[in-house]
Amino acid sequence: MLDDIWVDEAIYELRPDFAVLVITAHGLVNGPTDDRSRTWLAEASQAAAQPEKIEAWKEAYRAFGAKPQRTRPSVDALTRRLPLPEINQVVDAYNSISVKHALPIGGEDLDAYRGPARLVRATGDEASEEALGTPEPGEVIWRDDLGVTCRRWNWRQVVRTRLTEETKNAIFLLERLEPMSLEELRTAGEELTELLSELSPDAQIATRLVSRGK
Repeated sequence: MLDDIWVDEAIYELRPDFAVLVITAHGLVNGPTDDRSRTWLAEASQAAAQPEKIEAWKEAYRAFGAKPQRTRPSVDALTRRLPLPEINQVVDAYNSISVKHALPIGGEDLDAYRGPARLVRATGDEASEEALGTPEPGEVIWRDDLGVTCRRWNWRQVVRTRLTEETKNAIFLLERLEPMSLEELRTAGEELTELLSELSPDAQIATRLVSRGK
């Protein structure tokens, strides 16, 4: 999967500064929130607000016709839920890094995918789960061969690919816009990798940066 993930040129025409750091983790051991992941959430909840990063995502949403006050970028929605909710250890890990860096992060079950993940602008006839509805033409979506995996860039993920306590193999999508630097994006990825390795010392973890021209 890692080498096959791609971002359509239409996304870069919308936001040339977009980059995604993709992390795959095979052999995860997940479980319910524990004291360790609860500490990660508590520490992240104390992070200083970074409104300029969140505003960049709101501008990106407006650029493809979404209303960010109605369907909020994931990191905006998450920071409005402080203290952070307890989900499970792996989700707690990436939510804590998301809030710490004001960085949208999607975590998904790799085994639920069919074909590679790709970020595209919707045609409007993609298959999607009923609760999410059909994407609008021109909307930015993540998808695989079966259809939508996340609507409105990083607004809401489908149930099919959700990380659960039974997830063994996962993919994480760390999505960057300026003013976040690529250096900070890599740092966030390293921090997430450290947390995943702490949870699952035997997990095989790999990363790849996808950006315009790469």
